Amino acid sequence: MGVIKEFKEFAMKGNVVDLAIGVIIGGAFGKIISSLINDVITPLLLKPALDAANLKNLEELTVFGSVKYGSFISAIINFTIIAFVLFLIIKGLNAAKKKKEALPTVPDEPTTQEKLLMEIRDSLKK
Repeated sequence: MGVIKEFKEFAMKGNVVDLAIGVIIGGAFGKIISSLINDVITPLLLKPALDAANLKNLEELTVFGSVKYGSFISAIINFTIIAFVLFLIIKGLNAAKKKKEALPTVPDEPTTQEKLLMEIRDSLKK
């Protein structure tokens, strides 16, 4: 039973759960970015180039008949957009953290016991 208990404690640690959530969200985010590339950016930005090459998708670009360099270009665009979006997210989080750290902290009001001790100290000094 000790091994099962240890495993349960390990699996329920905050870091493991956070990592699992990050992987799931990352997978969903990857699908959103893929859709953005394939359904929005490629038709808008690359439409003239694809029309000149008589292609419908960037992935159809080939050289020597079998080397699909269009898929490689699509992957590079996909990576660049993901990296840029993550950069913006991290930059925003860092800016928010700096603002939070910059706020001055107000000292807490002394407790009744501390006030009494200060009065005793002050009277002893006199």
